[in-house]
Amino acid sequence: MYFVYLLQCKDGSIYTGITNDLKQRLERHKAGVGGNYTRAKGAEKILYTEGHADRGSALKREAEIKRWTRQKKLDLIR
Repeated sequence: MYFVYLLQCKDGSIYTGITNDLKQRLERHKAGVGGNYTRAKGAEKILYTEGHADRGSALKREAEIKRWTRQKKLDLIR
């Protein structure tokens, strides 16, 4: 199973990504490994997750969410 996740950064911005291991991915973000954006902004916590059966569908959903405005992402989280 793959997950699309929205992560709050220390500057308040929202990062969107995919993973098949949420715990490990958050730890890597916090350690500054594997993502330029979160390395620069600092990872804080996962705000939202969504499960997908395969990587392809998770990638499509990630791309869709990345095109959204901040407000639309906040509405999804709520």
